[in-house]
Amino acid sequence: MLDLAGSAPSLSRNFQKAVKHLLLIALALISIPLARVQAADAQVLDGVAAVVNNDVVTFSQVRELTTAIENAAKANFSGAALTEKIKEVRTRAVNDLIDRQLIIQEFRTMKASIPPHVVNDRINTIVREEFGGDRAAFLKTIAAQGYTMDRLRKMEEEKIIVQAMRAREVKGDPIIPAGRVESYYREHLQEWTTNDEVKLRMIKIAGGGEPDKKLKMMKEIRGKIVGGADFGDMARIYSDDSTQDKSGDWGWVKRGDLSQDMEHIVFSMSVGKTSDIVTLNGSFYLLLVEEKKAGVSKPLKEVREEIERQLMQQERQKMQQGWLERLRKKAFIKIY
Repeated sequence: MLDLAGSAPSLSRNFQKAVKHLLLIALALISIPLARVQAADAQVLDGVAAVVNNDVVTFSQVRELTTAIENAAKANFSGAALTEKIKEVRTRAVNDLIDRQLIIQEFRTMKASIPPHVVNDRINTIVREEFGGDRAAFLKTIAAQGYTMDRLRKMEEEKIIVQAMRAREVKGDPIIPAGRVESYYREHLQEWTTNDEVKLRMIKIAGGGEPDKKLKMMKEIRGKIVGGADFGDMARIYSDDSTQDKSGDWGWVKRGDLSQDMEHIVFSMSVGKTSDIVTLNGSFYLLLVEEKKAGVSKPLKEVREEIERQLMQQERQKMQQGWLERLRKKAFIKIY
């Protein structure tokens, strides 16, 4: 699911999420990817992003979910990588909003309703927990964010509907066979392995405003290394990393020292082999694992309950995805 943080200084972080992005909080659903979804033009003030039966998804709704993520992406990506990231974020938002609308429509066809006091209780909880019971401050804050009380009530009601419908579709806990738990443990053993280390060297070239030129440079560097040049010498000459003066030597690196994406690559590498070019956050990397130290793995009996919880969550998501697929098949959906 998308990580959507608000930006107004007058809101506490938790309440920001509850107010500015209520439409998505309840959607812990697996979105059904649609390759044909096109990103909305950010310059359009508003318009129809999608039609879901007789309801519409607007560009403003999409922007409400994506603005914070897009701003964060601009700090970490550039060029073609940024364009692709923004397209991915907007596509996901459109699909999440379509799924949300389908769920609400399904609720309406059941002739069901949410009692007003349930919504009142939810709002009173926000006032009490986030504003110390100061309703005037609460009203002033939502007004500053462009929300009316009626709109906030509607958003809260729809959030409750989505939560209730999700719960309705997943009755009870799925049964996970013991063999599946054991297979998962073997396949993901590194997740429960601690203190394993690698001796790492790295060459980093920042993409900057000329990513194609920098990628070509990195390809030439890798070609020299494969042809016999010393990795450390190439790092000392070309690397933009802080370890350039040390020939790209990071020393012994433990799990948790690197970003999750980089860690996954580094700890899956073979000793002594230069990596392919790795592209992360607009920069290009070459990696060399010189040595490895094996870690200690927790026994299955200590992590069985954790694995069962993860597998049950996966099963719930599959059930929800299947339900959404059925709703989509019988709906009229048009994406602009």
